[in-house]
Amino acid sequence: MEKLTALCLALLLPAGAASARTLLLKGGTVHTVSHGTLTPGDVLVRDGRIAAVAAQVDEPADQTIDLAGLHLYPGLISAATELGLVEIKGVRASVDVRETGEFTPEIESWTAVNPDSELIPVSRANGITHFVPIPAGNLISGTSGLLAARGWTIEDMTLRKRTAMHLFWPDHALRIPGPEADPSSKIKPLDEQSRARAEKVRTIDQFFNDAEAWEKRPAGSPVVPAWEAMLPVVRGEIPLMIHAQGLREIRAALKWTATHPRLRMILEGGKDAWMVAAELAQRKIPVIYSEVFTLPSQDSDAYDVQFRAPAVLQQAGVIVAIGGGLDGDNASGQRNLPYIAAQAAAFGFTPEAALASITLIPAQLHGVGDLLGSIDVGKDASLFTATGDILDIRSRVKQLWISGEEQSLATRHTRLAERYRARPKAN
Repeated sequence: MEKLTALCLALLLPAGAASARTLLLKGGTVHTVSHGTLTPGDVLVRDGRIAAVAAQVDEPADQTIDLAGLHLYPGLISAATELGLVEIKGVRASVDVRETGEFTPEIESWTAVNPDSELIPVSRANGITHFVPIPAGNLISGTSGLLAARGWTIEDMTLRKRTAMHLFWPDHALRIPGPEADPSSKIKPLDEQSRARAEKVRTIDQFFNDAEAWEKRPAGSPVVPAWEAMLPVVRGEIPLMIHAQGLREIRAALKWTATHPRLRMILEGGKDAWMVAAELAQRKIPVIYSEVFTLPSQDSDAYDVQFRAPAVLQQAGVIVAIGGGLDGDNASGQRNLPYIAAQAAAFGFTPEAALASITLIPAQLHGVGDLLGSIDVGKDASLFTATGDILDIRSRVKQLWISGEEQSLATRHTRLAERYRARPKAN
């Protein structure tokens, strides 16, 4: 009877509460991110949290793992991605990244994530433990949440809801017809293009003015989901992530946000952000830079202008996270996140900043810096081991834990490899 009661309690309790196991990771090279590297170092995990970090931890543990020759890192965090929202770019039914309409602040991106996506285990196998799926749209596209790269359901995976509101800044480029342009082409006159651009900016401004007015509505007013979703943004409780690439768009966004001082802006994309690095630093606007491997904008630009951009921003004092971009191939390429950071590190971005740009900085930007992003006492035990520097493409991830629970590194890739290795041999 006692055994039956204990079994029932174990089934009823949440997974993390059912076991109070301690895990000692011993003798590895511990990259804490926040306070240097311990060589060697020990990390004690208790109840899914980091309980001790030191050169030597002598406390007893239920399980001890020898990490001699291995490197221990905090889990990588993808700060802006389509992972979980896009499976196969060419299959429309597997793409759920965009809603119709120009202003849809009530959209919650995490509710559309596919927990069974084959791309999530592939990303996890290279050290990514958490990610932020971004809703796409015309202007205001909705809010994002931060999810763990494991779980049976969206509820299991979601760690924090409403980490940021997303605004896709309108394109400020002017399309100029060439001398041999087809008269039937739909390119509008330049003054008409300029007016349309100014009208979109005016529409954005009016929308935010209306949202600020809604904040002052009389008590008992009917609930409108779109305006309710905007309240944390206009109050500065969550950041407004503005997605902009070109210099014109970035300058226009900076000019506009200056008229709304309560907004906490984060710039995502930021291809030409290095050109306004001083202003970004002065206004303390962080950048999620996603254009490291993008071709230069101008023929006259140096070949490495995008490689060097994170270093230019860092040297100016801008807080920089590294992202993989928001295009149709972003979801399948998430496993390459550490190598994007590595490319920036090869062109002046310090290795310490490169590692922080895919761990601690994304955690801080999305409001979970006290929980994720570094190996510190009290933080979530989302960790992984690697055979070497994770910024080195030759290194392999050996083990990975999320909230203290070891995760499988098997993927569709490894399953297919095993299947075809075992195929019958020809005589």
